Amino acid sequence: MRVSWLRVRVRRGVHRSPLLQIGLVVGFWLAGEGIAKLTGLPVPGGVIGMLLVLALLATRRVSAHSLRRGAEWFIGSMVLFFVPAVMALLDHRELLGLLGLKILAVIVGGTVAVMLVTGLIVDLCTRWGARDAAAHASGD
Repeated sequence: MRVSWLRVRVRRGVHRSPLLQIGLVVGFWLAGEGIAKLTGLPVPGGVIGMLLVLALLATRRVSAHSLRRGAEWFIGSMVLFFVPAVMALLDHRELLGLLGLKILAVIVGGTVAVMLVTGLIVDLCTRWGARDAAAHASGD
């Protein structure tokens, strides 16, 4: 009884607090970093953390509502994460030549690749969710 009550209180607190949701997202990232370091996997910790979140969402151990506002904050603040890179350009004028064009090509190519893969994953997950909802609606 006491554990159930505590679980409900924690869940409500996380659903109501964007700060706790941000902490939860950071916690998954740090867990992924720890797993990457412990196992020696050549995969970034952020990717491992995202896979942890995906697994918990797929098994319904964590609801999307528990992470929504924290994730939205990160997406909304994304521009702040790129400002230091732009400021470094002012210190390194050599990046405005051929080297800069090569780096720009890698950045644009990487951005396009990430956008394509993200779009495909979102499309697949949407189809998966719709198929799952249809299966539950039909009583399967």
